[in-house]
Amino acid sequence: MQENVARINKSDWRIPLQSWVMLAIVSGLLLFGFWEGLGDMLHRWNTREEYGYGYFIPVITAFLIWQRRNLLAQIEFRPSWLGVVVILIAGVFFFLGQIATTFTLVQYAFVLCLLGVAYALMGWNSFKWVAGPLILLFFVVPLPPFIYNNLSGKLQLISSEIGVAVIRLFGISVYLEGNVIDLGSYKLQVVEACSGLRYLFPLVSIAFIAAYLYKVEMWKRILVFLSSIPITILMNSFRIGVIGWLVDNWGIEQADGFLHDFEGWVIFMACLSILLLEMALLAKVGKHKYSLKEVFGLEPPEPLPEGLERKTRPVTLVHYGILASVALIALSSVYIQVQEEVSPDRKSFAEFPLEIGDWRGKDELLESIYLNSLKLDDYLMADYRNSLGDWVNFYVVYYASQQAGSAAHSPRSCIPGGGWQISDVTQVTVFGVSVAGQPLTVNRIEIKRGDFKQLVYYWFQQRGRVITNEYLTKWYLFVDGLTRNRTDGALVRLTTSIGPGEDWSHGEVRLREFVRKVAPMLDGFVPE
Repeated sequence: MQENVARINKSDWRIPLQSWVMLAIVSGLLLFGFWEGLGDMLHRWNTREEYGYGYFIPVITAFLIWQRRNLLAQIEFRPSWLGVVVILIAGVFFFLGQIATTFTLVQYAFVLCLLGVAYALMGWNSFKWVAGPLILLFFVVPLPPFIYNNLSGKLQLISSEIGVAVIRLFGISVYLEGNVIDLGSYKLQVVEACSGLRYLFPLVSIAFIAAYLYKVEMWKRILVFLSSIPITILMNSFRIGVIGWLVDNWGIEQADGFLHDFEGWVIFMACLSILLLEMALLAKVGKHKYSLKEVFGLEPPEPLPEGLERKTRPVTLVHYGILASVALIALSSVYIQVQEEVSPDRKSFAEFPLEIGDWRGKDELLESIYLNSLKLDDYLMADYRNSLGDWVNFYVVYYASQQAGSAAHSPRSCIPGGGWQISDVTQVTVFGVSVAGQPLTVNRIEIKRGDFKQLVYYWFQQRGRVITNEYLTKWYLFVDGLTRNRTDGALVRLTTSIGPGEDWSHGEVRLREFVRKVAPMLDGFVPE
């Protein structure tokens, strides 16, 4: 590697003070513009165990680049306008993410912006040596809640099924319903924390680093990276199986407390060991056979050769292009913050009737922990019952502004957090009901938790539209924010229980009857 660099240049390139000052200004502008998005990311690292590894990734990236500092010092940078274009594209993603209240898009835009700055400063000939460590930064961005919860739900089901198979290997009779493992005397629920994501995210990141440092054929490196996914799923399922066996023999306390956490730590270390064993075996496969030490290591930077001519990297127009493009992103964040949104007049949900035909309602209050998380402006949550004893929970949450940091949460993201399993999702039209001049179409969800079943209807009613697609909601937030200076809107959700002896059609009848009465009454409470 050192010989290849020597053929490129025999100089020791130094960065002038002017470039350092410009880089400091660029860094300050990026922090200013992306402050809200970065704050949300840090909050997720602090509060979600599966993302706690995020603090280590920037340090590892810096170390891997530091390893190549002497190599980079010998390569002449060729600043590229293509990098400035990448920064501007990242700025577009940032603006879309801010307007559409999608912090994940803002955070990915930040990482893309960093890559753009590096490419603009260095050009491809130098950037290729640091591309791997910089791409690693994408792993610090938490998944969007909608994708996370869907992935978690699927992994819970897979882990439950394989875990039950492991329990049966111990000769234990066990029954599985959804995510509930029935051992007869005990029932174990495979909740979100047991889905395997707490191991999957950090292990995939580690596998990427390992593949980057693994000096073998490319197919082996790709295999190491991809294998981290099945390794995590299988080992997490084995852990669930072992917990089931322990509970069956020594009681339910084996599934809680220190022992539960300790088992998780052991499984994660076992996943790492399997990954290293796989790398050692792959190093022995093929024409050339190596030991793991020969093809995988963290060597210190190689020293600079003697007799290099010291040169100063020039400041070019590209440097000023970087500064201007980053300043544009910072200004766009100011524009989003200071623009005056239109807040249409509306009635408070405190005025919403609790008597609707044959239905009588009793309102409830959300706990402060949920209010702080939802950041809503007004809401109604009430249990309605009719003379037959039928029950419908009616929940409407309204936001006067849905700029980044506060937006209607999709029930498909929130429901799994309560331990419910989503078994079916469809869209249905409620005939005889029109909202904003259009027939009302709603999302219909069947959910289960053990022996309990509920049917849910929900839709987003926002600025004269009824929307069932979460991503389309984000698009209209962006469009209306630009064209109408409005991002207000509401989420409407109705829930009913499916009692013993009932099927889903009974719940369907109740919800449709209630929707026909209540949907027209939302006029005035949810502005068009």
